[in-house]
Amino acid sequence: MLVRGIGGIILVVLGAVWIAQGTGAMNGSAMSGHGQYAVLGVAVALIGLFLLVRAWRVRNNDRRQRL
Repeated sequence: MLVRGIGGIILVVLGAVWIAQGTGAMNGSAMSGHGQYAVLGVAVALIGLFLLVRAWRVRNNDRRQRL
């Protein structure tokens, strides 16, 4: 659960950076202004969100079983 949560947070942040670089909102790298990185960033961020939701559901299920 903890690994999924941390991995999800890292992937969401990484995806957001890639989206910003791909759309040109963040300059200073070879990725700046290239749209394919924005698309990859969306995919990575969605995977991160999926991991966060899974970690949250597992945590809630564990908590319910203890009661």
